Amino acid sequence: PYMLIIGDSEVESGAVAVRQRGENGDLGAMKTEDFIARAVEEIETKIRIQRLNDILYKTLNKRELEIIKMRYGIGTKELTQREIAKKLGISRSYVSRIETAALLKLRHEF
Repeated sequence: PYMLIIGDSEVESGAVAVRQRGENGDLGAMKTEDFIARAVEEIETKIRIQRLNDILYKTLNKRELEIIKMRYGIGTKELTQREIAKKLGISRSYVSRIETAALLKLRHEF
């Protein structure tokens, strides 16, 4: 027998159910099929995020990347154009132009 631990979940070989540690630390039961489906979904999401990051870093220059990340909350809090402009010390209209140019570049990648 073996024990597989993924994140806060444990699966024993031959087990029909998965024990998952909840927010309060208690172990709850989940069907193995549900656990596997959820694990696959999480892995697919991580792969999509990695692909998106690869495209962003490959396609955009430093300033465009910085503005897109702040504007759409990628790895940070989502900000308005005005908030980004204030933070970077540039005009809101310049932020808008950079954002538009970056989105056009990204559109060509998809």
